[in-house]
Amino acid sequence: MAKKRFLITGGAGFIGSEIVRQLLSKGHYVRVADNLSKKDAQIDKRADFYKVDITNGIEAENAFKNIDICINAAAKIGGIGYFHKYPATILSENNKIYSATFEAAVKNKIERIVYISSSMVFESAVKFPSKEEDIEKIPPPVSSYGFSKLTGEWYCRSFYDQYKLPYSICRPFNAYGVNEFPEREIGYAHVIPDLVRKILSGQYPLELLGDGSQIRCFTHVSDVASGVIAVSMHPKGKNADFNVGSDKEIKMKDLANKIWNLMGIKKPFKIKYIKGFKYDIKRRVPNVSKIKREIGWQPSVKFEDGLSEVITWLKNQKTQGNF
Repeated sequence: MAKKRFLITGGAGFIGSEIVRQLLSKGHYVRVADNLSKKDAQIDKRADFYKVDITNGIEAENAFKNIDICINAAAKIGGIGYFHKYPATILSENNKIYSATFEAAVKNKIERIVYISSSMVFESAVKFPSKEEDIEKIPPPVSSYGFSKLTGEWYCRSFYDQYKLPYSICRPFNAYGVNEFPEREIGYAHVIPDLVRKILSGQYPLELLGDGSQIRCFTHVSDVASGVIAVSMHPKGKNADFNVGSDKEIKMKDLANKIWNLMGIKKPFKIKYIKGFKYDIKRRVPNVSKIKREIGWQPSVKFEDGLSEVITWLKNQKTQGNF
């Protein structure tokens, strides 16, 4: 397969850095554009790094020069608490990112822009598992984050309609894995690192947001990255959208119990339910048949193996005083 010149915006972030690593391992040229705003930002030394404010049109245009494919992973993102505390910032900054990057892509006449959307666009779904085409039938997301990610999908379609900029839309479902740190403020981190941090800190009973019946489907970050790359390189990925993830459901109380057992805690498992947030969707499950059929991709990391990997890594990070 011909080697491509990739630009990864947000390439120092959790998903972006894994995409970078996999592309470099396949022998592609990779340029990372990131402002290093995240405390756990990491740059692969094999990549060509541009420290830029990607919302700045001039800086974005320079970052896009001589690029074939851009994987647009830059975004304001966090856990459910973050969504609720900074809705205006999320909406404003993400739109600035979209405007600057899509306009830069057009000016530089790149082959394709690959937009990393989110399962949060399905916040208002009532039929499960959710298919890609359901987006056109359900109400828009209720949170600013979900709405901002859906807006990015409309950027894809609008810039194609007006400028014929080819695109791909990838919607990861609850990515998890190493290199994602927990946060101390409730809901700022995603649920898996958050639960591991609480258990490592000796919290008992274990606090869980809401009633624990919320259902999610988790996808290892290495699978998310390989799925995004597969879509970006495939002819059938052009001007199409794909759910990227696993369709195996788990309730949050069962997730907490699984992590508790994997960590070998001697005390009996016990939960204390605490008041959740306004926008805590009860169920989010993807239909992943399209990406398997059209692209030939499916996840490969077993959930228990991925959880064990995360637990071991976070234990080491705590020992080293990193959180």
